[in-house]
Amino acid sequence: MPYRFIMALLGLALAGCQGSNPYVASSNPLPPAPPQAANTFDASAYPAPARDYGRYRNWTWRNGQLPAGSAFIDSAEIADAVGSALDQHGLRPARDARSDLLVSADLRVERRLRQVREDYAPYGGYGGVGYDRYGRYGNGYGVYGSVPIVRTYEVEVMVVQLDLFDARNGQPVWSASAETASQGSQSERADAIREAVQKALSSYPPS
Repeated sequence: MPYRFIMALLGLALAGCQGSNPYVASSNPLPPAPPQAANTFDASAYPAPARDYGRYRNWTWRNGQLPAGSAFIDSAEIADAVGSALDQHGLRPARDARSDLLVSADLRVERRLRQVREDYAPYGGYGGVGYDRYGRYGNGYGVYGSVPIVRTYEVEVMVVQLDLFDARNGQPVWSASAETASQGSQSERADAIREAVQKALSSYPPS
């Protein structure tokens, strides 16, 4: 290709690069905000305020209903266990219809699988001189090992569910559950329910 022809092509390319840019930057003003924007609060743009648990001083049963009893324990014993545990956390029963908290308690029976590991007596290790099970001659003292066996069985447990609600707006404040064994006498089950309720309330108020 002739040298002059190559130089002519390069000149045309440079001339094209130096031409005017057809794309022109421009900016338009934002449209005005609607009139109602001045009076609208967007709660999602701000973090929720920390809940002040110190202002909760007293409580009543939600919807005026005591917790339902069961075949294992009656309603009055569950209500007494809940009231005693709340009292230990500085929450007193309200003397009138006005209260800071609404309390709901539920007792249900659920099934759980439990596993127990049992280690049977070790094999090998008997005394005396002679041949062992591997054909080696010598004394038989020492322990060679044991055989572990894992057994699985099903048990019934009582699960206590506690829920606290803000009496002003009905919003959930706190919730927890704990379980205990369902076996034993009536008094033993009542004591177990008390321990379960106290365990459920051990994390109140949240830190």
